[in-house]
Amino acid sequence: MKRVVAALIVKAGRLLVCQRTRHQTMPLKWEFPGGKIENGEQPRDALRRELEEELGIVASIGDEVRRIQHEYPNGGMVELRFFLVREYQREIENRIFRDIRWAEPKELPAYDFLEADLTLVAELAAGKLL
Repeated sequence: MKRVVAALIVKAGRLLVCQRTRHQTMPLKWEFPGGKIENGEQPRDALRRELEEELGIVASIGDEVRRIQHEYPNGGMVELRFFLVREYQREIENRIFRDIRWAEPKELPAYDFLEADLTLVAELAAGKLL
C-alpha cells in the first residue's frame, strides 16, 4: 500500500489546492499538496519535505485531521493522512503544479479532485475538520 501525506494549508479561511500537470499520473486533477512517505520517514517529516520541494515553504505541521484508505479501480491501494498547516515560513511558490489556488471549503466540490480525496472534500465543504 502506498502511504501518502497531504497538507490542508489554511489562510484566511481558505485552503490551498493544487492542480497536477498533464504529464503526471491522473493529469489535471486537483489535490492537496504533499506526497509519498519514503522508507524510514515519519509522516510529519515527509510532509515537511514535500511542502518545501513543491511550494518552497518551511511548514509547521499541525494535527492529523483525517486518515483515508482508498482502492483505485486498477487495484492500487493508498493510505492518505491529512494534516493541518496554519503556519509556514517563506512565500508559497508554484514549483511543480499546473495551477494553485486558494479556495473556500464550500467551493471545493467544484474542482475535479483525485478520487481518493473526495470524502475529505465533502467533509470540508460541509464545514467539518477545520
